Amino acid sequence: MISRWISKKLEQTLQHTPAVALLGARQVGKTTLAQDIVKSRSTIYLDLESPEDLVKLSDPTAFLSSHSDKLVILDEIQRTPDLFRILRGLIDKNRQAGRRGEQFLLLGSASMDLLRQSSESLAGRISYIEMAGLNLLEVPAQTRAHIQKLWLRGGFPESYLANTDAFGMDWLENLIRTYLERDIPQMGFRVPANRLRRLWTMLAHLQGETVNFSKLASNLEVDSKTVSYYLEILADLLLVRRLEPWYANVKKRLVKSPRFYIRDSGILHKLLSISDYDALLSHPVLGKSWEGFAIENILSVLPGGTEAYFYRTAVGAEIDLLLRLSSRELWAIDIKKGTAPKITRGFHQACEDVRATQKFVVYGGDEEFPLKHDTTCISLQNLMRRLL
Repeated sequence: MISRWISKKLEQTLQHTPAVALLGARQVGKTTLAQDIVKSRSTIYLDLESPEDLVKLSDPTAFLSSHSDKLVILDEIQRTPDLFRILRGLIDKNRQAGRRGEQFLLLGSASMDLLRQSSESLAGRISYIEMAGLNLLEVPAQTRAHIQKLWLRGGFPESYLANTDAFGMDWLENLIRTYLERDIPQMGFRVPANRLRRLWTMLAHLQGETVNFSKLASNLEVDSKTVSYYLEILADLLLVRRLEPWYANVKKRLVKSPRFYIRDSGILHKLLSISDYDALLSHPVLGKSWEGFAIENILSVLPGGTEAYFYRTAVGAEIDLLLRLSSRELWAIDIKKGTAPKITRGFHQACEDVRATQKFVVYGGDEEFPLKHDTTCISLQNLMRRLL
């Protein structure tokens, strides 16, 4: 299952930029995508977690220069941040000589912000593309069964394609442990695995809510700064989303703290010990789980440059997702799980506050129809199609 959007975007970006960083969580399918789109090109692939491939880079300048006619794919680039300086030298050398020279496709399991700390030397020479897990438009069919399966198991291909829900959840458990026991320590973060898992699970219970750092710190027996540091790690590894509040100068008291979401719904459910769809339907996190699932699907197909927020006033007027597509276009999105959604007065008031240009209610049905106040009721997949 290859993302058509990311594939097209990656191919286009490689035509204009000497280095492209494709970022996404571990096992989300970056390597498969990279190898698929370069079948028609001469390439060399190096896994920076492989001792054999690292030996080849004992003299990186000499090795990479000897493959100047190829597209060089460097997987897990965050493992070797010193390479960024070498890449800059090779790119600039070719520019000065008036030739295109090497092209580099860098695959990483960390966020743009984390990688930029090590890649400042590549400013103006590198483009960043983020790859999410499978979304609704990438599964074989958008039937109720497929939607339920993707929602329960999440967007990691191995989990979604597992023979049973139990196998999918077992795979997710192994992924969680790999992050906690291997990946995070190898990246230099000194965090007790049990403590970080407890925080991760607490966030799952608080899906889509603002977070009380002091309360979390008390439960973990650490200080608030440590909780903030742990949250930054999970966000940097693209496992947790921090959704910021709308910052416009609205003359009302606003909620100014960010909301946090476990980005993959399958990981969310595994952390909460939700093993099948029936268990999900009876769990208190049901509504917020669907909200997070919908938000991640929508954000996976956003046009470049789009900014995402939420909006909430102190008295409860609220917009679940606010998309600023341009200076003149602002979409307000309310997310409901049911097939007969009830729209609150607070949503319409919030839309007036921010002067939304488009108003949508994403619901669990398939039809599209108008509601009062120029609002459109629409399925999740159809809203995604509008954004493509």
